[in-house]
Amino acid sequence: MKKYKTIQKVVESPLVNMGPIKLRQPLPSNGLENVDPFLLLHHYGPYAISEFNNPFDLGPHPHRGFEPITLLFKGEQLHRDSLGNEMVVKAGGVQWTTAGRGIIHAEAPTKEFVKRGGDLEGIQLWLNLPAKSKMITPNYQHLEKEQIPQITSKDKKVAINIVAGNLEETFGLVQTQTEVNVYTVNAKENGFIEIEIPKMHQSLIYLLDGEILVNNSEELSKGKNQMITFNQDGSLINFSVKKESNLLILSGNPIKEKITQYGPYVMNTQTEILEAMRDYQQGKMGYLY
Repeated sequence: MKKYKTIQKVVESPLVNMGPIKLRQPLPSNGLENVDPFLLLHHYGPYAISEFNNPFDLGPHPHRGFEPITLLFKGEQLHRDSLGNEMVVKAGGVQWTTAGRGIIHAEAPTKEFVKRGGDLEGIQLWLNLPAKSKMITPNYQHLEKEQIPQITSKDKKVAINIVAGNLEETFGLVQTQTEVNVYTVNAKENGFIEIEIPKMHQSLIYLLDGEILVNNSEELSKGKNQMITFNQDGSLINFSVKKESNLLILSGNPIKEKITQYGPYVMNTQTEILEAMRDYQQGKMGYLY
């Protein structure tokens, strides 16, 4: 008899300042360091972008030791990196960067989008790499909305997009370094779905907007509690939709290794952090202008 995962924590999504922009950071937050293997979750926007207001222009910066992932819900962004990739990510699309031993990348709304104006909204996710994979060759994967397989609930009101991992024998196209599931969800009012997530996975639901009831017990709504984490004690979760909602469901096999983090580097020891800083300064992570 399969059982439901019990709820571990219910978390708000507080606004934090990151340079010139305000964004929501449910992870890490008070009393929740990470949901191993997920280290950071930033929810940015929706921002009204125009020629007079474009704070989300992130110039070239390095990463090492993890996978920075962007899931775009509204607008369009240009990704450039030191591997020579230059791609436009549009609403519903995903960019999955494996920093490995080092990559430099830059992200910004496209010039055309800034000129045209519109809302920009997305999730930036940091996924840890195990010690054995921290220095692998960097890589970049890009998926457009149309390339992401989708399953729908019996009532046809909940659509789950499988970015990575699998659900009901439907597999995402992203090649992952560890066992993870990344789903984005569009849910219409009065919809309901029950899904299976491996018992040993650490897992969470994050609500971007709308209102849902999770496991018949906890409500998530925009501006109040927006994230729920689960214990590793069952394999089912469900939610019913009170108001049209967009959400993110994440699960992964925990890596269970000590982490040392400094800015854009996530390694296992302080020495490795110092090596990352030196390698970046010496140009070993490549160049991007």
